[in-house]
Amino acid sequence: MRKNRLRLAGVLAAVLVAVTAPAVQAQDKEPTLADLAQRHGRYYGSATDNPELVDEPYKAVLGSEFDMITPGNGMKWYATEPQQGVFDFSQGDEIVNLARANHQRVRGHTLVWHSQLPDWLTSREWTAPELRAVLKKHIQTEVRHYRGKIYAWDVVNEAFNEDGTYRETIFYRTLGPGYIADALRWAHQADPKAKLYLNDYNVEAIGPKSDAYYKLAKELKAQGVPLHGFGLQAHLALQYGYPATLEDNLRRFARLGLDTALTEVDVRMLLPATEEKLAQQADWYRDMTEACLAVRRCVGITLWDYTDKYSWIPAFFPGEGAALPWDEELRPKPAYFAIREALR
Repeated sequence: MRKNRLRLAGVLAAVLVAVTAPAVQAQDKEPTLADLAQRHGRYYGSATDNPELVDEPYKAVLGSEFDMITPGNGMKWYATEPQQGVFDFSQGDEIVNLARANHQRVRGHTLVWHSQLPDWLTSREWTAPELRAVLKKHIQTEVRHYRGKIYAWDVVNEAFNEDGTYRETIFYRTLGPGYIADALRWAHQADPKAKLYLNDYNVEAIGPKSDAYYKLAKELKAQGVPLHGFGLQAHLALQYGYPATLEDNLRRFARLGLDTALTEVDVRMLLPATEEKLAQQADWYRDMTEACLAVRRCVGITLWDYTDKYSWIPAFFPGEGAALPWDEELRPKPAYFAIREALR
């Protein structure tokens, strides 16, 4: 508690300095999160989504503060192949073009996931050869379309249950666990230079779910399957406690020869937000940043959008929110200054 109060005092002092400093000077002199991360050889990114891009003040911060962008929805299967064999990359293209204009890189999200699938895919039964052909065509068409424009792909997203068993998805039921290796191979054929990741939530701490990924990653590497990284989403919640073994977990995946990244970071709380909760949230953002900096192969951090204005949390977790380092008015919160402190 005392640690929180001391840190809050420091953060409030930083806020006061930031607020009272001349605006022009702050714009000219203050390094961005991306600038600070680059000094450590890391990136600092944000997700975004197409409907938000009409918001010019939002877009200005998105374009200046970050050096990596993830499309929140525009590259998912329902958006990119709404009818079988009919592809639409307009939403993904808009975000890729915005990133290129701002000299930012792009993480592609996501090629194989059990959610947000088009009706044509989920409304019928497939034989294994049929679904295998559909999956291969989808992955290779999308990856080829973005070849040379995507830094890394979340190839397979959320493949395991909490107890470390395989999630019963349309792909697992029909094709068995081998669909994961196939997806990685097909993506690599379509763009040999893109980094290929497995990605999931509740894998930040060492436990059954992250153990399952560790075992799978070890097997895939031994088989020569092109797997380059493991993405830890880091959707955290104050009421469930901080994943204290995060740094150890990052380190063990690095020892397998894999990059790691915190890919969808937010730290939600039960509302209303209080000074105490915001101070604890700031501590968690600081601790996550420090954990990534402590492990050489943790290559970067991406917020799952940077502002509470566009957070997915309130719609999915009623009564929870305030999860991001900027508030709904695009004002930096204590978490923002804690991240800066860690990066300095």
